[in-house]
Amino acid sequence: MKLSSRSKYGFRAALNLALEFEKGPMPMRIIAAREEISDKYLEQLMAMLKSAGLIRSVRGPKGGYVLARPPNLIRLSEIFLVLEGPVVTVECLDHPGYCDRAGCCAARQLWSRVQEAVMGVLGSMTLQDMVDNARNIDKNTNYQI
Repeated sequence: MKLSSRSKYGFRAALNLALEFEKGPMPMRIIAAREEISDKYLEQLMAMLKSAGLIRSVRGPKGGYVLARPPNLIRLSEIFLVLEGPVVTVECLDHPGYCDRAGCCAARQLWSRVQEAVMGVLGSMTLQDMVDNARNIDKNTNYQI
């Protein structure tokens, strides 16, 4: 399973907002520059997150984007579902009629467990967990957030 660039960049944008949560709105151009994302593409991702109620925009000279809720109240699964949609490892999990073997397929059971595991991890973690991880990485390396 390979994730799209929407998730890669969308999670990084959300992490930027979470890291700056108490500091006020963050201009999109700053996020785009930090993460080396084109303004146009980031604008599309932000619109998706805004439509889902995960972020909000603030107008004006000191405007930008902010998280709609504190980072500890935003599950990574929420962001993922907005950016990627549901995890579907194989077509027959969503549509059992897709395959005649769906009812007796050991491989289907495996893919079901993989799908549940992915959503379990995303559902068990919040943006605050990512913030904590990022700060820990920054502390232990020369990595810049």
